[in-house]
Amino acid sequence: MPGFGDRRWLLPLLVTLCVARLWCMPLGSSFWVDETATVFVARYGSHHPSLAIAAPQAWQSWYYALIGWQGALFGYSEIATRVISVVAMGAFLGIFARLAARLICPEAAWFAVFACLALPGIDYQAANARPYALGMFVFGISLLLLIRWLDSGKWHAGLLFAASGALVLYIHLLFWPCCLVFAFYTAARVAEGKTSVTWRRVVLIFAAFGALIVPVVVQSLALLRDARAHVVTPLPSPGEFARSLELHVLALCGGAAWVIGRARGWRVARAPLPASTLLLIAAWWLVQPVFLFLFSWVTGNGVFVPRYLQLALPGAALASTAAAGRFIPAGQWTRLAAVLGAGLLLYLGQWRTIWPRHHNSDWRAAASVVNEIEAEAPAPVVCPSPFVEARPPAWEPDYPLPGFLYTHLAVYPIHGKPYLFPFETSPQAELFAATVARGALLPSRRFLIYGWGPQVNFWRDWFARRPEFAAWRRRRLGPFADVDVVLFERVGP
Repeated sequence: MPGFGDRRWLLPLLVTLCVARLWCMPLGSSFWVDETATVFVARYGSHHPSLAIAAPQAWQSWYYALIGWQGALFGYSEIATRVISVVAMGAFLGIFARLAARLICPEAAWFAVFACLALPGIDYQAANARPYALGMFVFGISLLLLIRWLDSGKWHAGLLFAASGALVLYIHLLFWPCCLVFAFYTAARVAEGKTSVTWRRVVLIFAAFGALIVPVVVQSLALLRDARAHVVTPLPSPGEFARSLELHVLALCGGAAWVIGRARGWRVARAPLPASTLLLIAAWWLVQPVFLFLFSWVTGNGVFVPRYLQLALPGAALASTAAAGRFIPAGQWTRLAAVLGAGLLLYLGQWRTIWPRHHNSDWRAAASVVNEIEAEAPAPVVCPSPFVEARPPAWEPDYPLPGFLYTHLAVYPIHGKPYLFPFETSPQAELFAATVARGALLPSRRFLIYGWGPQVNFWRDWFARRPEFAAWRRRRLGPFADVDVVLFERVGP
């Protein structure tokens, strides 16, 4: 009878089940608000006038051109738009397995893949219609090409690395800290004397890399001038920084391997990892969160947002694999990889629902309910913008549609007359609301408030306090995850 390790179908089957459940089954759920921005940019182009107030350099990412190309062929449904991220992340897992086999040991590849899948941020980005999965794929290719260049010393490998490494920044501007990983690893390999590449070649290849990223560096510097207008998060705390490092996965993998190894009496005869490999793993894991944490505090612009940090997650998975490798002897990797894969599938599978949501938003269902109400009788719709940029002077009561500040209305149209409100209250916003109340809402027998839950709650209470609506009945039609709809109806004649 074949042993556990001979069942070569088991690990591919587990990966397939994880990908199907964690990545593919949420694909048909509603877009969240940033994904509606992806569709808006792909459909209307990165030079649409309304994008000028929303970090316009960010919309130059090559990712949006790719989404536009696939949208022209297959449309902009949720599944069609997200499938590029699924393919990119799937390809990345293959690259990551090769990196783990090269850097740690050949048997570590499957374990490293499951360590990646155990990180919810990886699974989330695989089904997310945003640039992060594509950026992770390109970054993985770049690391593979960098190692190949340093192993072979061939010029063409170095030039391919420079081109692919530069492409990372053309996918997303805020991936810039991870480009330091390339420099750290290259310097360590050359200093160790474990490559035929000389310092002169290093300077030439990195000069080519620098020349290729000049346009995107210029864009980034231009973005800094008005970065505060696009800040969506407060300055990070030390606790948030610590949580971003995913230390629990490192502790779980390393601790479990140690406990099992002690219980089974395993002895590991393996040479320590080279200093350059340890530096590469540590840099991939730590550079992105460390530099974005410091950048946020030095500049006062909070960019310590989980989605900007997730390029570092594979580094955490690689560190976890390296930690476990200290206690896993040859011949045991397959068993522990299978245990890890089965465990994460059970724990992360959201088994209480058949079709999990990709994100805690359901703009599609909310818009559908608004349209059902409108089909009964037309009603005005109060629509606060879900984007932080929706403030005066960028926002104004007659803001033209379609426009960036209301991308959800372009992707999930509503039939009623929308009255466009800003992201947050202000004297100007409340003056506009009072005008709308008297001029449009009061003459109607009913009206709706539709948008992000906290905003809907604020304006519901604001209108309810006005004497002209004191006798009106209020009915909540949501929530649809973090989206909400409230119906106001006149009582009596």
